[in-house]
Amino acid sequence: MTVKLKVDSRALNKELTQSIARKNNATQIRNSLMVGNELLTKKFEKMKAQMIKDFLAHPVTKEIMAGPSSSNSSGLLGGYGNLFSFIGFNKGDDPIRPIVDLLNRSLIKVSRATLRGTISVTIEIPSSKDIFSVTPLPWAPGISWAQRIEVGMSGLGWYMNKASSSSRSTAGIQVESKLRTSIFSNTKYISLFVSKWQKKFLEVEKNIKL
Repeated sequence: MTVKLKVDSRALNKELTQSIARKNNATQIRNSLMVGNELLTKKFEKMKAQMIKDFLAHPVTKEIMAGPSSSNSSGLLGGYGNLFSFIGFNKGDDPIRPIVDLLNRSLIKVSRATLRGTISVTIEIPSSKDIFSVTPLPWAPGISWAQRIEVGMSGLGWYMNKASSSSRSTAGIQVESKLRTSIFSNTKYISLFVSKWQKKFLEVEKNIKL
């Protein structure tokens, strides 16, 4: 996401615009930008914290964070078992951490002012593709579990929520005979979340001023 701020050079004399371009570095410019009556940097950090809080509050996120003993609070498994053991995470895994780390790396990039008084501001947050790349299935590294939440996962009919020392999670196994006709209820998880926050940050960009 990129926004370009333009200062009307007709309202500034040539000497002033040259001074801005010559003396101001990107950090100084970034620290002087405003959104309403608030510094852009402060507004951005608040929004980033809220974005992470919003992600952690998602039903899928919460269920996976709760581990192999949780209930299927998201409802994606029809109320049976839990996502942690169904997906096949290893006991003690923290599948959500890589996503939070990516979100924490969201940032603002600001260019120096040109002689015409133009600067460019870029707000970068992870894309769905970025998140899918750091969420591999524990038993199939080339496949993203976060993406599978959206497109669907097979095997629910053969999944048994049962304590087992041979299970990765110690709480779920795949049996040979089909136990139920239930199917996985896929849902827009990461893509909807990313789209929502892209729109929120774009609204901030529209209101940035020098």
